[in-house]
Amino acid sequence: MRAVEFEEYGGPEVLKVVETEVPEPGPGQVAVDVAYAGVNFADLKARAEGYRVQSLPYRPGLEVSGRVRAVGAGVEGLRPGQEVAALVDSGAYAEVVVADTATVFPLPEGLDLRTAATLPTVVPTAHALLHEVGRLSAGESVLVHGAAGGIGTVAGQLARAAGAGAVYGVVSSAAKAGHALEHGYDEVFTTGTFADDVRRATGGRGVDLVLDPIGGDTLRQGLDVLAVFGRLVSFGNASGAEPWRVGQPELYPRGRSVAGFSILALAQSAPQALRALAERSFRTVTDGTVRLPVTAEFALSEAAEAHRLMGGRTSTGKLLLRITD
Repeated sequence: MRAVEFEEYGGPEVLKVVETEVPEPGPGQVAVDVAYAGVNFADLKARAEGYRVQSLPYRPGLEVSGRVRAVGAGVEGLRPGQEVAALVDSGAYAEVVVADTATVFPLPEGLDLRTAATLPTVVPTAHALLHEVGRLSAGESVLVHGAAGGIGTVAGQLARAAGAGAVYGVVSSAAKAGHALEHGYDEVFTTGTFADDVRRATGGRGVDLVLDPIGGDTLRQGLDVLAVFGRLVSFGNASGAEPWRVGQPELYPRGRSVAGFSILALAQSAPQALRALAERSFRTVTDGTVRLPVTAEFALSEAAEAHRLMGGRTSTGKLLLRITD
């Protein structure tokens, strides 16, 4: 089978198509013939910086859609030929992947494989950030960084559906603002001025919930624009800054709180909780609450081009690799 790997860290050019053996599922695992694979920022960090890479060569990719090829011993409720979406620890850029049964999700009726590939990481993450972790209540305000990306596109719609009083987004360039405004946001700010813009928009009150995948100075500024009893949820460190510790001096005076979320960590520590979260969040797609547009699609052999587009910070929505037709 064909797969995309890299043997050294670097730019998109280190991604190479290789021929390799078809993997077989072990006990409690499922092999999937992949139709589409999602492209995520974590894939770029793995390629460039070794994020989550245990050894080289390494095959990136965290999510797929496709059809069950084979099931391992002890697997129940899944059968060959069944259409599924799956979250994997790595290796999604391939014609066949193996996933643990707990992170393989049969597709709801009416959901096509192309749409399904957008779901495993983005939709459960956005749902958890707002509801399970962020605990957004109707009437509250929310600020979402990366508002034009995959998670941001979903978060804006979910916040609007939850009855948020105001939904603010932050994007890296003014060119992305239009995309965010079409997906649930009331007002969109650019990265460099967002703190001042939030204070202006809220009359100095601040926002009730901030969703931050960037870390570093952006996280610090986000904490500063929280309202009394506000919450900040960290779900990444795209800035590459040193992890920042927040403590009593920053939190006590206004009753603020900070939480964190990683769907990959949840898959390892509490797979059944992830499964329940996925089922809840997928329903928001099938019932029409959420629409996640695929804004660019590439062949497996064009994985480097997909990385260049996402790495250039000009992409919006969701990027996919088309593995098989």
